[in-house]
Amino acid sequence: MKHSKIYEFVLAAMFAALAFAATNIVHIPIPATNGYIHLGDCVVLLGAFLLGPSYGAAAGGIGSALADILSGYALYAPGTFVIKAAVAVVAGLLMHALSHRTKAAPVLAGICGEFIMIFGYFVYESIVLGYGLAATGSIAGNAVQAVAGVILSVLLYVAMIRVPMIKKMAS
Repeated sequence: MKHSKIYEFVLAAMFAALAFAATNIVHIPIPATNGYIHLGDCVVLLGAFLLGPSYGAAAGGIGSALADILSGYALYAPGTFVIKAAVAVVAGLLMHALSHRTKAAPVLAGICGEFIMIFGYFVYESIVLGYGLAATGSIAGNAVQAVAGVILSVLLYVAMIRVPMIKKMAS
């Protein structure tokens, strides 16, 4: 039992590092919004699928917020932490609930999680950061990022779940 918790903690730390790297290293700037599109959502969703809602939330929230802090977007870090953790919780819970019922579970879980991301950033930017309706300008970029995140996370999940050790971990 003790080794299992250590193993899960190490995997969560690894996914946090992967979320940081996927967000911070591979990103495409969007001059119109002063933001960027990145591959971090793919790792957040994949972590939720494989680690479950709690460890997935910790990994996604910490790794993504750290990327914001170290890339000059510290103002977004608190929102990112909460939003990415919520994405992972929703995706992880849906994946757990649907995985034995349908093969489309990762797709459905990913789509629902990414709706949280799009809506979450709109609310954070419009209310917390005070952008008001100008926050609608980031919806398109977040939607592109969401679609890429869902597609890549599902493809990676389908490939990874074929490995017996990963399949056992995800069960």
